[in-house]
Amino acid sequence: MILEIKNLDVSFSDKKLLSNINIDIEQGARHLICGHNGSGKSTLVGAIAGNPIFHLDAGKIIFDGRDITNENATTRALSGIFVGAQNVPEIPGLTIISFLKHSLAAHRHFQTGQDLPMGEFLEILDAAREKLGIPREWLNRSVNVGFSGGERKRIMLLRLLMTKPKLAILDEPDSGADATTKQQIADTIKSMPDTTFVFISHQSDFTAMVHPTHTTTLSGGKIVIE
Repeated sequence: MILEIKNLDVSFSDKKLLSNINIDIEQGARHLICGHNGSGKSTLVGAIAGNPIFHLDAGKIIFDGRDITNENATTRALSGIFVGAQNVPEIPGLTIISFLKHSLAAHRHFQTGQDLPMGEFLEILDAAREKLGIPREWLNRSVNVGFSGGERKRIMLLRLLMTKPKLAILDEPDSGADATTKQQIADTIKSMPDTTFVFISHQSDFTAMVHPTHTTTLSGGKIVIE
């Protein structure tokens, strides 16, 4: 198992949001988390990612055989947990190429203790950019500033392809995306068999493109037993 969630209780401002969550996610799975608005889906994503606004009251999160329950979000990310948030911030003044270089270099140093040569970075960047059809001129623009919803999704996919995480958690990746971008997201997911995907979606057309291997349904902060 790449991810094991055991008896997890999560709260926010003393309000319990998740209760006794138990999920085992296999290596290479495409695991769909579904449920109505307010059911606890995004809270679960935040708890796995280490979002500090959520308090883990009980239980454990085991990632790649290691207990990460008390690790911070940065350590979890560098260990191989990628999060594609539903709403991503604009970062004026930070170019996409600088953001990607710092991100990839941090991952390389954390995992191997080695630096990332610029030449290797540019090779990885160009291969991923060309695969996604992203214009070179985007790279010198500020992160997410002036980009449409679909374009922001493509930038997310660029970072995903470059970092090659062990686990990618995508919170409504299809939100705000047109049909072409949805297909590109689904194709990217299916092209990365070494990455395990956990994703939230309300759209049946998108989930049909992805072909989930497993589904977990939440309601009222609890798993629905079917």
